[in-house]
Amino acid sequence: MIGRVPSPEVEIARQQWSAGARRLDGMRADQRLYDRLMGQVGAVTDELRRRLGGTFALTELSAAYRTADAWTLDTIEDVDPEPGWQHHASLVVDAAFYLYARGAIDYTP
Repeated sequence: MIGRVPSPEVEIARQQWSAGARRLDGMRADQRLYDRLMGQVGAVTDELRRRLGGTFALTELSAAYRTADAWTLDTIEDVDPEPGWQHHASLVVDAAFYLYARGAIDYTP
């Protein structure tokens, strides 16, 4: 996919990931909540690394995103079982995918 136009599916996913990262960044004012969410983001990116490895393309990441609900919620709850973790789960997942996308072989800003 290097040098090619990304598929609409990948572009839509990237827009969602970027929006999640912006929303997460907007939560910095509440340092306690932000730190909690960053811990959750770290757990999801660790799981992405385990599932995709270090060499992957955005199409592979986008495919993982399509099935993310099947595993990300368990991943977040495992690292942060305190009540309320569900309120920001979609934001956490999107931000984690945004950060992990930077490592794709075909990533462009």
